[in-house]
Amino acid sequence: MPAPAVIRQLVERFEANLDTYRGGGYNETLLRRDFLDPFFKALGWDIDNSQDYAEAFREVIHEDAIKVGGSTKAPDYSFRIGGRRIFFLEAKKPSVYIKEEIAPAYQLRRYAWSANLPLSILSDFEEFAVYDCRAKPAPNDKPSKGRLLYLTYRDYLERWDEIAAVFSKEAVLKGSFDRYAREAKGKRGTATVDAEFLAQIEQWRDLLAKNLALRNPGLGVRELNFAVQATIDRIVFLRICEDRGIEPLNRLQGLANGAHIYERLAQVFREADERYNSGLFHFRSEKNRPGSPDEFTLGLKVDDKLLKDLLNGLYYPESPYEFSVLPADILGQVYERFLGSVIRLTAGGQAKVEEKPEVKKAGGVYYTPTYIVDYIVRQTVGRLLESQSPKDAARLKILDPACGSGSFLIGAYQHLLDWHLGWYTANDPEKHAKGKEAKLYRAKEGWRLTASERKRILVNNIYGVDIDAQAVEVTKLSLLLKVLEGETDESLNAQMKLFHERALPDLDGNIKCGNSLIGPDFFDGRLDLDEDERRRINAFDWRAEFPQVFKGGGFDAVIGNPPYVRQESLGELKDYFQSHYEAYDGVADLYAYFMEKGLGSLRDGGLFSIIVSSSFLRASYGRALREALKKHAAVLRLVDFGGLPVFANAKDTYVCIPLLEKGATPQRIEVARIASLENLDVEEYVHAHRYFVPQARFSAEAWSLKSDEEAAVFDKIVKAGKPLGVYLNGGLYYGIKTGLNEAFVIDTETRNRLVAQDKRSAELIKPLLGGEDIRRYLFCETGQWLIFTRRGVDIARYPAIRDHLAQWKEDLTPKKDKTARRGRKPGRYAWYEIQDDVAYFEVFDKPKIIFPDIAKSPRFSLDNDGRYLANTAYCIGSDDPYLLGVLNSRLFWFAISHISIPFGVRAGEYRYRLIYQYMEKVPIRVIDRKDKSDRARHDKLVALVEQMLKLHRDLAVAKTAHDKILVERQIAATDKQIDRLVYELYGLTEEEIAVVEGGA
Repeated sequence: MPAPAVIRQLVERFEANLDTYRGGGYNETLLRRDFLDPFFKALGWDIDNSQDYAEAFREVIHEDAIKVGGSTKAPDYSFRIGGRRIFFLEAKKPSVYIKEEIAPAYQLRRYAWSANLPLSILSDFEEFAVYDCRAKPAPNDKPSKGRLLYLTYRDYLERWDEIAAVFSKEAVLKGSFDRYAREAKGKRGTATVDAEFLAQIEQWRDLLAKNLALRNPGLGVRELNFAVQATIDRIVFLRICEDRGIEPLNRLQGLANGAHIYERLAQVFREADERYNSGLFHFRSEKNRPGSPDEFTLGLKVDDKLLKDLLNGLYYPESPYEFSVLPADILGQVYERFLGSVIRLTAGGQAKVEEKPEVKKAGGVYYTPTYIVDYIVRQTVGRLLESQSPKDAARLKILDPACGSGSFLIGAYQHLLDWHLGWYTANDPEKHAKGKEAKLYRAKEGWRLTASERKRILVNNIYGVDIDAQAVEVTKLSLLLKVLEGETDESLNAQMKLFHERALPDLDGNIKCGNSLIGPDFFDGRLDLDEDERRRINAFDWRAEFPQVFKGGGFDAVIGNPPYVRQESLGELKDYFQSHYEAYDGVADLYAYFMEKGLGSLRDGGLFSIIVSSSFLRASYGRALREALKKHAAVLRLVDFGGLPVFANAKDTYVCIPLLEKGATPQRIEVARIASLENLDVEEYVHAHRYFVPQARFSAEAWSLKSDEEAAVFDKIVKAGKPLGVYLNGGLYYGIKTGLNEAFVIDTETRNRLVAQDKRSAELIKPLLGGEDIRRYLFCETGQWLIFTRRGVDIARYPAIRDHLAQWKEDLTPKKDKTARRGRKPGRYAWYEIQDDVAYFEVFDKPKIIFPDIAKSPRFSLDNDGRYLANTAYCIGSDDPYLLGVLNSRLFWFAISHISIPFGVRAGEYRYRLIYQYMEKVPIRVIDRKDKSDRARHDKLVALVEQMLKLHRDLAVAKTAHDKILVERQIAATDKQIDRLVYELYGLTEEEIAVVEGGA
């Protein structure tokens, strides 16, 4: 589209008065008013807030309120959608040469990198430069580093389409900005702010822990962890407050000059206690103040050199961070991973930072993405606030029972702040800005909530529990920073004088440390307790800790992302769970108990929503949980992410977000299945793609997410067939689990060597296939072999195999118990025998249907040559071509998608588990031998399957590309014929076939 008339006028005016604008008298403020404001108005942005939105929802924030030493300490413009920053615009007067000067580019990149924004703009109207801000900025970087686009005002008319296609409001809403950012992302040199800041505070922790342990030899491990965490938290808090203009700039850096740095730092901490009243700075007992004061950290000894380096590292030029724009969620992501490690003391008293065992086993810390937090908050807190007043909202109690670094509580608190600001400004704001209990004050950007009101909302509404004491402190830190967001030293002091109170609340009564799942009765009847065990279990009495909440009936909303701890790690807690939880199952993961506990903590009418593994929807171990959830609440909505990578560093996670209401009785459940994470707004997606299913669809047997049409077709298929387990009278067999494939799985060269050493070795060495080797109607020869030393084998008869396996004897020997570090799982078997008792091994020697344990499409094949299977494959003790054809049909895949659970996505398609508990339920149509037409369909299907097997053999030996194309075409045609026959066998209509092919 052509440039708007206003852009043409701006260009012509700038051209006509170029010398004047380049002169020193034409300043940045005039440039913004005369040129940049109308330029971005033409791109569709509400620069002046003409729609009169409350500050939280303004599209453009002019962040020029904080001035230090004559320089701007925040970007000139922040462009936002729904309160979320999209990009910054940093303005310069035209006398600045943007193309060649280092400082402006560094300033912009530092702001945007700290705010975790991918792109931002630097402009004096004469020049327009777009920067990729994902690479860590350095003060001496060339101004061209990270620059993606450079234009001058003479380019605007011809290239307006290019500018508008990325930076207009419409382009941002349609995802074009995000797409441009993804395509522009550099392959090298990108160091994200969260990764850099994490690396920095981890280094601080390591150095501080070692120094504290060295200089304070009487310090125990718990005290050491607390001291290190508290010191870092206090410094980070005060440094952020400096960049926000709440604390004097460079105050901490000033402490780095001279001796006795920690003593002087401790005095700053004491003054912060007087100013903020936060548990972060709680050093003396006070009447009516919850929690115990910290009476030891300020008296510790720390080396000056360490603190000098640490404090200087927080400031330019050592630090690339602009702390005033560091988002709360980035701070949370950093601390979430920071909490994955703990400080331990060696026997010699030295401090060592180690990854927590539970984190290591889980493969790392999984931070919940912001868009998930926002969605869960909107569908719980947002619903509860509908048609309410602040008086009503004051009664709401929001809980995260496994709060971690506090991301969900920060999200809930922000939503409450935005809602209150919106309500007050829409309902006579002048009235709410008067008196000693004023809720609002007028700032440069418009109405803001007073610090007193922000504190009241936090203390009234937000609650959290975590078993990790460090996590509790991080949550408090993040929430306290959120209280101070947008405040300055001037505004804060004015309010403190007005309300005669300190700036921050003490959160000890709201955010507590304890085991959400274990009550004090865990220790009933036990007299042999030691302090370490008591601390490790960390029992928590909900009603004693939150008496006022439960006096009012319970919490109004429970939200979060509970830990995913496998049942194998629960050990001694299982007996307690069995006696205290309806959801107990011997193989249920920890999240099942968090779901029951969360629901039990709600008042009637309360809402429960968490992001959780979707395996409970259909898995057999989820039956008790499904029953418990439906018994005490109704499901209002369920959003399923299938196998989409919601957690970036977690492979093969499949999650869902249920929404339940305690005491409700709706007839239908709202369901949505997310197809892509690209530019995802979950709430918008749900409204656009939702459908409804009856409550009965969520039964104890399984929670099915299929639509009514899909469910009806599936029910018809089930009625037309017999479960595969019954059809086969058992006959489903698992591949072999050796316990140490490194020893038992060998290549052809090793196999030949062992046979050459001893011919009898051939008796025990079997050709081997894994799940990945099995395809549709064929399999791939891999050259792998299995040493099958089953139970009772006389190893003395096979000396070559015995000597081969002896290389791993220590690792092959069964462990005496689970605590042993080396060896296979405990059991009554010899070191040289296969780990599991494969009593059905003779099945492998016979013709059989084989298939993988996970697949994204039907992959069933026939083996007639006695191949053994690894534990990633299954087999059926039958070589019936009729059954093979049914299992490879689209109808079968449609059925399994209703029975199994998605296990990740590959090449854009769901993969499903084909393990016994699902496969045994697949309905197989039984042929009526007395029915002539039935026999005819059966015989035709058998002939087509045999043809298909031959075609795949032909394809394997085809020489030319043309020959392969011809065979592939015939395979595709035969496949369609098989599908049509299977549809006939199950009696499907054309409409029902369309449903199958749309969902299979």
